[in-house]
Amino acid sequence: MILFVGIFLLGYISATYYVGSRLLSVLPMLTGQGPYSWLAISLLAATPFFVRIYGRKISSRWLATLTLLGDYWLAVLYYLTLLWLATDAVAFFMVLFTGAPPFSMPAIDLIVPAVTVAMLIRGTMNARTARVNSYQVAVAKDLPARRELRAVLVSDIHLGTTVNRRRLEQMVQEINRLAPDIVFLAGDVIDGNVEPFAAQGMAAVLRQLQSPLGVYAVMGNHEYMSGQGELAVEHLQEGGVTVLRDAWVEVAGEFYVVGRDDRARHRLTGKARLSLEDVMQGLDATKPIILLDHQPWVLAEAQSAGVDLQLSGHTHHGQFFPNNLVTQRLFELDWGYLQKGALQVVVSCGYATWGPPIRIGSYSEIVELGITFGSKS
Repeated sequence: MILFVGIFLLGYISATYYVGSRLLSVLPMLTGQGPYSWLAISLLAATPFFVRIYGRKISSRWLATLTLLGDYWLAVLYYLTLLWLATDAVAFFMVLFTGAPPFSMPAIDLIVPAVTVAMLIRGTMNARTARVNSYQVAVAKDLPARRELRAVLVSDIHLGTTVNRRRLEQMVQEINRLAPDIVFLAGDVIDGNVEPFAAQGMAAVLRQLQSPLGVYAVMGNHEYMSGQGELAVEHLQEGGVTVLRDAWVEVAGEFYVVGRDDRARHRLTGKARLSLEDVMQGLDATKPIILLDHQPWVLAEAQSAGVDLQLSGHTHHGQFFPNNLVTQRLFELDWGYLQKGALQVVVSCGYATWGPPIRIGSYSEIVELGITFGSKS
């Protein structure tokens, strides 16, 4: 762990120096400021760490501002580093093989920041505007009283300082317009620290969800990251949400909703979650089984356990390019729909964001599910 932190900090400081040096050479208003310019860059670079270490001691107004500033700095640093490294690499090899760079380096030093700003503007728009993504899922098992279930899946809302009460109100309105029978929240509903959620009265907003068969949620890794997992459960329950932690519930006597605790619980609290086989003890396997599991790892486990439909999140589909290339390699399914034998899986890329409030190569989504039942479905 110490080695990982050391490598990360070394990379972060190196990237900050690299980007800072390029910015100082590009922006005339900074070049004459000497140490003051580097002081400003250093303070920006320190802001994300300061907020996460001392966030609970900062007033809510300043916390929101500093969080946003630090998160956007991370996005700026990320893309300026990638783009400038890419152009430097191209220039290096062109000089090596042809003796001359393929483009004007001063021009590139102006174009790269301009492209980065344009990407962040577009990424902010993608993050703030949720799309409704619809899937039709056919389950072979019969239900006695209904042929179809209208469900909504939302994951990775990350409610807190950045994703505030106003965003939650928008989400609730969007879900209610879809008139679902049931709502599923697939983890990371609260972004770690519960205090902003409580201070803004977000539980009262969650209670406005209109869902005849209820609202069901599972824990994500972020509910555990601040050491407030139990408190997060209490606040979600205040919002009328049934939180399933290695537990199942039979809904209307017709089908099961199974909720797994998050796999990160063991790493963050020292308490391991149960195996899926143990969680599902006592179920009638002839009835439809819907599984909520925040992280879509080891889909074969749900398949062998007889789950009909698994709903997950966590991946954010990388949130911003090229991270999605990594999540596609890590997960059998990092976004969308997959059928694996009798098991069907839907993974949401999430309603909101974590860290930089941008999405590039992905978008914020609400998943609408039309689930039909019966051998003739």
